[in-house]
Amino acid sequence: MSLKTAPPSPPFTRQLHVRWGDLDVNAHMRNTAYLDMAADVRMMFFAEHGFTLRDFERRRVGPVILRDEVDYHRELKLHEVVTVDLVAAGMSEDGSRFRLRSHFVRADGKASARVTSTGGWLDLDARKLAEPPEDLRRALLSIPQSTDFEILPDSTR
Repeated sequence: MSLKTAPPSPPFTRQLHVRWGDLDVNAHMRNTAYLDMAADVRMMFFAEHGFTLRDFERRRVGPVILRDEVDYHRELKLHEVVTVDLVAAGMSEDGSRFRLRSHFVRADGKASARVTSTGGWLDLDARKLAEPPEDLRRALLSIPQSTDFEILPDSTR
């Protein structure tokens, strides 16, 4: 299954609310809350595609994030509704590495932030990056690709 064959499709999106615990001392959303929301949306995607936390445990594989980047545009404040999407910005041919991106858009349509997370699939027994099971790889390939999607180096060869 080729990495660049999927036709464009709408990104996976979820609407979330800024909670009290998401705020920093300046009363806007703290940087780690963006990372948490991006991770929540990723895990919602996997759960809806047949990969709950229990499934990852049973298969002895799980996602591990190696790097996060956050770009800030406009602040979010308490109780604001934010739409968070999920797109693929990169993946290795063997599926062992991925780069997933989430855009945060306020209710007024203005961009709030962008989180780009680079990671891989950790073999929970060997404690090293591994190729994901084929059905998980297919789920990853179903994530719409960003316009700057790139093929990443394999981890397992």
